[in-house]
Amino acid sequence: MGPRPATLIAALGTDAVIKRAVPGCAVEAGDWADIIAVAQGVSVTLHPANHWSARSLRDRRMALWCGFVIQVGSEVIYVAGDTGYGDGVIFRQVRERFGPPLVAVLPIGAYEPRWFMRNQHVNPEEAVRIMLDCGARQALGVHWGTFQLTDEDRVAPVVALREACDQFGVPAERFPALEPGDVWISTLSALRGN
Repeated sequence: MGPRPATLIAALGTDAVIKRAVPGCAVEAGDWADIIAVAQGVSVTLHPANHWSARSLRDRRMALWCGFVIQVGSEVIYVAGDTGYGDGVIFRQVRERFGPPLVAVLPIGAYEPRWFMRNQHVNPEEAVRIMLDCGARQALGVHWGTFQLTDEDRVAPVVALREACDQFGVPAERFPALEPGDVWISTLSALRGN
Protein backbone atom coordinates (compact mmCIF):
# COMPACT_ATOMS: atom_id res chain seq x y z
CA MET A 1 0.00 0.00 0.00
CA GLY A 2 1.53 3.30 -1.07
CA PRO A 3 0.78 6.71 0.40
CA ARG A 4 -2.80 7.89 -0.02
CA PRO A 5 -3.74 11.22 -1.54
CA ALA A 6 -3.98 13.99 1.06
CA THR A 7 -7.14 13.41 3.07
CA LEU A 8 -8.11 15.02 6.36
CA ILE A 9 -9.13 12.70 9.17
CA ALA A 10 -11.96 13.93 11.36
CA ALA A 11 -14.45 12.68 13.92
CA LEU A 12 -18.02 11.91 12.85
CA GLY A 13 -19.98 15.09 12.20
CA THR A 14 -16.89 17.26 12.05
CA ASP A 15 -16.37 16.09 8.48
CA ALA A 16 -19.62 17.84 7.47
CA VAL A 17 -18.42 21.10 9.02
CA ILE A 18 -15.13 20.86 7.13
CA LYS A 19 -16.81 20.00 3.82
CA ARG A 20 -19.18 22.98 4.17
CA ALA A 21 -16.26 25.32 4.91
CA VAL A 22 -13.94 23.87 2.25
CA PRO A 23 -15.98 22.47 -0.66
CA GLY A 24 -14.22 19.58 -2.39
CA CYS A 25 -11.97 18.85 0.58
CA ALA A 26 -11.27 15.14 1.01
CA VAL A 27 -12.25 14.12 4.54
CA GLU A 28 -12.46 10.65 6.04
CA ALA A 29 -14.61 10.52 9.15
CA GLY A 30 -14.47 8.00 11.93
CA ASP A 31 -15.95 7.17 15.30
CA TRP A 32 -13.96 6.88 18.49
CA ALA A 33 -11.68 3.82 18.30
CA ASP A 34 -11.86 3.66 14.48
CA ILE A 35 -8.50 2.99 12.86
CA ILE A 36 -7.66 4.64 9.55
CA ALA A 37 -4.68 3.29 7.62
CA VAL A 38 -2.77 6.10 5.90
CA ALA A 39 0.29 4.26 4.53
CA GLN A 40 2.10 0.95 4.92
CA GLY A 41 2.66 0.56 8.68
CA VAL A 42 1.08 3.94 9.51
CA SER A 43 -2.39 4.32 11.03
CA VAL A 44 -4.42 6.88 12.93
CA THR A 45 -6.87 5.87 15.65
CA LEU A 46 -9.53 8.37 16.69
CA HIS A 47 -9.45 8.61 20.48
CA PRO A 48 -12.01 10.26 22.78
CA ALA A 49 -11.56 13.80 24.05
CA ASN A 50 -13.53 15.65 26.73
CA HIS A 51 -14.95 18.51 24.67
CA TRP A 52 -18.15 19.61 22.99
CA SER A 53 -18.74 20.74 19.43
CA ALA A 54 -20.68 23.68 18.02
CA ARG A 55 -20.29 25.91 14.98
CA SER A 56 -23.70 27.58 15.12
CA LEU A 57 -26.61 28.10 17.50
CA ARG A 58 -28.35 24.88 16.47
CA ASP A 59 -25.58 22.29 16.19
CA ARG A 60 -24.22 21.97 19.74
CA ARG A 61 -23.01 18.43 20.46
CA MET A 62 -23.91 17.25 16.94
CA ALA A 63 -20.37 16.07 16.16
CA LEU A 64 -17.73 14.07 18.00
CA TRP A 65 -14.56 15.67 19.30
CA CYS A 66 -11.44 13.57 19.36
CA GLY A 67 -7.72 13.26 19.72
CA PHE A 68 -5.54 11.05 17.54
CA VAL A 69 -3.17 8.18 18.23
CA ILE A 70 -0.71 7.88 15.36
CA GLN A 71 1.07 4.55 15.03
CA VAL A 72 4.17 4.24 12.87
CA GLY A 73 5.28 0.65 13.15
CA SER A 74 5.55 0.02 16.88
CA GLU A 75 5.97 3.71 17.77
CA VAL A 76 3.11 5.86 19.09
CA ILE A 77 2.45 9.60 18.91
CA TYR A 78 -0.55 10.92 20.84
CA VAL A 79 -2.21 14.19 19.84
CA ALA A 80 -4.81 14.98 22.51
CA GLY A 81 -6.52 17.88 20.73
CA ASP A 82 -8.73 20.21 22.78
CA THR A 83 -9.81 18.34 25.86
CA GLY A 84 -10.74 18.65 29.50
CA TYR A 85 -9.15 16.29 32.00
CA GLY A 86 -12.31 14.76 33.46
CA ASP A 87 -11.39 11.68 35.50
CA GLY A 88 -8.26 11.01 33.42
CA VAL A 89 -9.46 7.62 32.18
CA ILE A 90 -9.15 8.46 28.46
CA PHE A 91 -5.47 9.33 28.94
CA ARG A 92 -4.65 6.18 30.86
CA GLN A 93 -6.42 4.23 28.10
CA VAL A 94 -3.85 5.51 25.59
CA ARG A 95 -1.11 3.76 27.57
CA GLU A 96 -3.18 0.63 28.16
CA ARG A 97 -4.26 0.20 24.55
CA PHE A 98 -1.25 1.47 22.58
CA GLY A 99 1.65 1.53 25.04
CA PRO A 100 3.46 4.65 26.24
CA PRO A 101 3.77 7.23 23.44
CA LEU A 102 7.17 8.48 22.40
CA VAL A 103 5.60 11.93 22.05
CA ALA A 104 2.36 13.45 23.34
CA VAL A 105 1.18 16.75 21.84
CA LEU A 106 -0.88 18.33 24.61
CA PRO A 107 -2.88 21.54 25.01
CA ILE A 108 -1.77 23.94 27.75
CA GLY A 109 -3.79 27.12 27.11
CA ALA A 110 -7.31 28.61 27.06
CA TYR A 111 -8.19 27.39 30.55
CA GLU A 112 -9.39 30.40 32.60
CA PRO A 113 -11.83 30.83 34.25
CA ARG A 114 -11.73 27.22 35.48
CA TRP A 115 -15.42 27.11 36.44
CA PHE A 116 -16.27 27.61 32.76
CA MET A 117 -13.34 26.02 30.89
CA ARG A 118 -12.45 22.94 32.96
CA ASN A 119 -14.75 20.56 31.07
CA GLN A 120 -13.23 21.33 27.66
CA HIS A 121 -9.69 22.68 28.19
CA VAL A 122 -6.99 21.38 30.53
CA ASN A 123 -4.71 23.73 32.41
CA PRO A 124 -0.92 23.18 32.42
CA GLU A 125 -1.00 21.11 35.63
CA GLU A 126 -3.57 18.77 34.08
CA ALA A 127 -1.48 18.61 30.89
CA VAL A 128 1.46 17.30 32.95
CA ARG A 129 -0.91 14.75 34.52
CA ILE A 130 -1.93 13.64 31.01
CA MET A 131 1.74 13.19 30.11
CA LEU A 132 2.23 11.01 33.17
CA ASP A 133 -1.09 9.16 32.76
CA CYS A 134 -0.33 8.11 29.19
CA GLY A 135 3.34 7.49 30.00
CA ALA A 136 4.72 9.73 27.25
CA ARG A 137 8.49 9.97 27.13
CA GLN A 138 8.26 13.48 25.66
CA ALA A 139 5.42 16.05 25.62
CA LEU A 140 4.98 19.22 23.61
CA GLY A 141 2.77 22.04 24.87
CA VAL A 142 0.50 23.58 22.23
CA HIS A 143 -2.84 25.46 22.03
CA TRP A 144 -1.67 28.70 23.62
CA GLY A 145 -0.42 32.14 22.66
CA THR A 146 -1.92 32.54 19.21
CA PHE A 147 -4.77 34.87 20.18
CA GLN A 148 -6.61 35.82 23.37
CA LEU A 149 -9.34 33.20 23.75
CA THR A 150 -9.81 33.11 27.53
CA ASP A 151 -8.88 35.09 30.65
CA GLU A 152 -5.27 34.04 31.29
CA ASP A 153 -2.39 36.23 30.08
CA ARG A 154 -0.67 35.12 26.87
CA VAL A 155 2.44 33.75 28.63
CA ALA A 156 0.64 32.42 31.72
CA PRO A 157 0.44 28.86 30.30
CA VAL A 158 4.24 28.75 29.88
CA VAL A 159 4.87 29.93 33.45
CA ALA A 160 2.24 27.53 34.83
CA LEU A 161 3.68 24.64 32.79
CA ARG A 162 7.16 25.19 34.28
CA GLU A 163 5.64 25.26 37.79
CA ALA A 164 3.63 22.08 37.12
CA CYS A 165 6.67 20.28 35.72
CA ASP A 166 8.61 21.23 38.85
CA GLN A 167 5.72 20.08 41.05
CA PHE A 168 5.61 16.64 39.36
CA GLY A 169 9.40 16.26 38.96
CA VAL A 170 9.29 16.42 35.14
CA PRO A 171 12.44 17.98 33.64
CA ALA A 172 11.62 21.10 31.59
CA GLU A 173 13.15 19.64 28.42
CA ARG A 174 10.66 16.75 28.55
CA PHE A 175 7.72 19.17 28.21
CA PRO A 176 8.52 22.43 26.41
CA ALA A 177 5.81 24.92 25.45
CA LEU A 178 6.13 25.41 21.71
CA GLU A 179 5.57 28.97 20.50
CA PRO A 180 3.08 29.19 17.64
CA GLY A 181 5.09 28.37 14.50
CA ASP A 182 7.91 26.59 16.35
CA VAL A 183 9.41 23.42 14.91
CA TRP A 184 10.53 20.67 17.27
CA ILE A 185 13.05 18.12 16.04
CA SER A 186 14.30 15.03 17.82
CA THR A 187 15.63 11.64 16.85
CA LEU A 188 14.12 8.29 17.76
CA SER A 189 17.30 7.35 19.57
CA ALA A 190 17.09 10.49 21.70
CA LEU A 191 13.42 9.83 22.48
CA ARG A 192 14.10 6.21 23.33
CA GLY A 193 16.99 7.23 25.55
CA ASN A 194 19.59 5.40 23.43
